[in-house]
Amino acid sequence: MNTEVKISADMITWAITRAGYELQDFAQKFPKVQDWLEDTKKPTIKQLENFSNKVHLPFGYLFLQEPPQENLPIPFFRTGNSKPTGVSINVYDTILLIQRRQEWLVDYLVDNDFEKLSFVGKYRSTNNYHDIVADIRRTLNLEVEWASQFRTWEEALEHLTLKIEEVRIIVNFNGVVENNTHRPIKVEECRGFVLVDTIAPFMFINAADGKAAQLFTIVHELAHIWTGHSAGFDFRQLQPANDPNEQLCDKVAAEFLVPEDSFNRVWNERPDIKVVAKYFKVSPIVIARRALDLGKLSRAAFFVFYNDYTDQVQYKKDNQSDGGDFFATTKKRLSIQFAAHINRAVKENKLLYRDACKLTGLKGDTYQNFIKKYLY
Repeated sequence: MNTEVKISADMITWAITRAGYELQDFAQKFPKVQDWLEDTKKPTIKQLENFSNKVHLPFGYLFLQEPPQENLPIPFFRTGNSKPTGVSINVYDTILLIQRRQEWLVDYLVDNDFEKLSFVGKYRSTNNYHDIVADIRRTLNLEVEWASQFRTWEEALEHLTLKIEEVRIIVNFNGVVENNTHRPIKVEECRGFVLVDTIAPFMFINAADGKAAQLFTIVHELAHIWTGHSAGFDFRQLQPANDPNEQLCDKVAAEFLVPEDSFNRVWNERPDIKVVAKYFKVSPIVIARRALDLGKLSRAAFFVFYNDYTDQVQYKKDNQSDGGDFFATTKKRLSIQFAAHINRAVKENKLLYRDACKLTGLKGDTYQNFIKKYLY
């Protein structure tokens, strides 16, 4: 028997809006909602379960009398803005997911006597960005033009990720909410975010972005760790928000990936954006931005190049087929370092198997097969 229940119209409207839908559009696809709002019919438990899945809301929330306060745990900066703004539900849920993983890992590492990381919050916004760049290089044991030794952007990105995780920073690459391919995270809304912590910093990189562009996001997030500020960002047209620390981190990323002296040398030899980008193993738009900053390119020319380049990248993505190795994708989404800590905790009987599945988003045989493939 399907029991009908009374639900507040405000909660239904809030849940739909929260999920990023327009009420009228949603009602066309889910017509029963209009009846609930007008109180001509009441939903059944089964209908409410389906509704909560569609709007990505915990089922129990629907029985509240008024919407709960959902505060974003970190500031999220938009290009051109001076103050943090809100985010979509997909980005919000991803931040909370990574935060839960971080909270568990911090407790686990503290219980196992891991020391605080000395580089977290080592610098402040008033510091010279060249000093921060030099310290990041020393910590990661990288040369000034380290990326030029690799053949491709992908190899440079993989090497940098390895170096970062060696110093106990967890790096997550994902373009959807956990493993749900029906909940994409749009690049234009979120290129990445970082949760700073002295025990276990976490970085999230939008895997839907281009590999070379991901390099810039990663180093920007490193700068946040070195200055001790958690944040998320969209980097529209590769421009920072109007926030002092965002602008500092932007300068750190540019100098780390494309040092000014090196750029001038290579540019003077051949002032071609794509040629210089290939040398530094970054996106051509990063080189275009660097050329703009250093007076080699006008703002008008930069934005023309940026728009043309991003249109080409989008065309290529639209014409690519989906697919791939689930476990290889999971390795990037989860981080091998994080998975290793989970596996160790399970072996030490400090974490229940079911909780390991929840933290990794992998269930049953999938979890076991992943662990066997990469950690045994």
